[in-house]
Amino acid sequence: MLFSPARCLILLLLFNSTDAGRILGKIKECVRNLLLQKAKQPLQHVKEGRVHQQLDHFNRLDFSTFPQRFFVNEAYWRRPDGPVFLFIGGEGPIYEFDVVAGHHADMAEEHGALLLALEHRFYGDSINPDGLKTENLSDLSSQQALADLAVFHQHISQSFNLSHRNTWISFGGSYSGALSAWFRGKFPHLVYGAVASSAPVKATLDFSAYSNVVGLSLMKEAVGGSEKCLAGVREAFAAVEAVMGGNASRVAVDFGCCQIPKDLDDQIELMQNLADIVMGTVQYNEEGVLMPIHELCGVMTNKSEAYVEETEAYNRLVKLAQIYHSSSEEPCLDISHEKTVKDLMDTTVHSGRRAERQWTYQTCTEFGFYQTCEDATCPFSGMVTLRTQTELCLKLFGISQHSLPGRVAFTNTYYGGDNPHTHRILYVNGGVDPWKELSVVQDRAEEGEEAQTIFIKDTAHCADMMSRRVTDRRSLQEARQEIEKHVDSWLKMAALEKTV
Repeated sequence: MLFSPARCLILLLLFNSTDAGRILGKIKECVRNLLLQKAKQPLQHVKEGRVHQQLDHFNRLDFSTFPQRFFVNEAYWRRPDGPVFLFIGGEGPIYEFDVVAGHHADMAEEHGALLLALEHRFYGDSINPDGLKTENLSDLSSQQALADLAVFHQHISQSFNLSHRNTWISFGGSYSGALSAWFRGKFPHLVYGAVASSAPVKATLDFSAYSNVVGLSLMKEAVGGSEKCLAGVREAFAAVEAVMGGNASRVAVDFGCCQIPKDLDDQIELMQNLADIVMGTVQYNEEGVLMPIHELCGVMTNKSEAYVEETEAYNRLVKLAQIYHSSSEEPCLDISHEKTVKDLMDTTVHSGRRAERQWTYQTCTEFGFYQTCEDATCPFSGMVTLRTQTELCLKLFGISQHSLPGRVAFTNTYYGGDNPHTHRILYVNGGVDPWKELSVVQDRAEEGEEAQTIFIKDTAHCADMMSRRVTDRRSLQEARQEIEKHVDSWLKMAALEKTV
């Protein structure tokens, strides 16, 4: 089933979460469905396949396997020596349009490339029936995912009779963008170049910088923000906290909650949901999924509304929430923390589309990425703390909070963080995107080497991955041209090397 933009808004608002990494996956799913609607190529060109992967690539005594799903599109491929463009799946299922739509597909058509997409282990349909049990999640990691990519490379090479003349380029956005960079870094003999869009390659336990960037983006006049807008958001969240402390029943009615947020856990759920509206708007500004920043700021600063001065900021946030909730088919907003935990503890695999439990596990074991609001720069509620978010690791998986810093530190040691010293990886980031704080945004190229970063000052998360649109900002159009130049130069360079 296709998701309309309205349905995507419902997913965002109703997806209770103390970890915005899971929210990111839901919004990305909506973005991809918008791509499908604009896909130029009929889906009959897409073929689906399975490759049987070892559950543990690093244990030679364990022969257990799982079926990993992939898609292939040969429509553009100039046999036999055309390049291979690999779209890497991230924290969610892959779809047929991952080999049909998007900027990488546009470039594949131009260069006669074989298009591939590989689903991440333990997401989508690439999981065993009992794979979500805690004892089995130990096989879910980015390291195992990279080994999957190496095995997949071998499988495709044999299936299509590929040789060293077929140049591989990898693509990905957000977490899958980090995987694209890491695949090139760890297996440079398999993939010649990598494009990593909005890639958080630096693991961070306390990602307080996320909310700080959201605040700065709300002030950017180039995208319709203002200092008044940020001040309005900050004042509104403080007002909700104040009202909730004395009249939780009123807050429940005003924001359409299923429960009265009497206990602290439910109050935090509500405040996180309200923050999600603003965070999602900023992160995917102008990408057609949520309202853009200028519309949100219009709600938060509109003087035409006849608000009572004492409750003006509070009522503006109520109106903002109503805009989202008006598209909902649900009767109310579920803010039950108990239900959130219960859902995350569910280990059954529902139709291959679950991602929340798996991604929470990866944040607990590898990345952190907890978007806290304890910093003074945060425009939301200070109730969202590192402690309240990391408690899930212990509740769900028995992973102690004091072990998390060491796990995050290992990830950065293993991959190099935001200073990886790798070659032919193009990092693309948007100036409005909060995730740029964990990516590579400054060129660290050696003298005489081409730049390996592209910074698009007024665009959002993974905006460059979309196909071209007439409404695109000039900066985004120019960025895609730069990406195309890099990919073109890599392919020409590889061709020259193969003639020597």
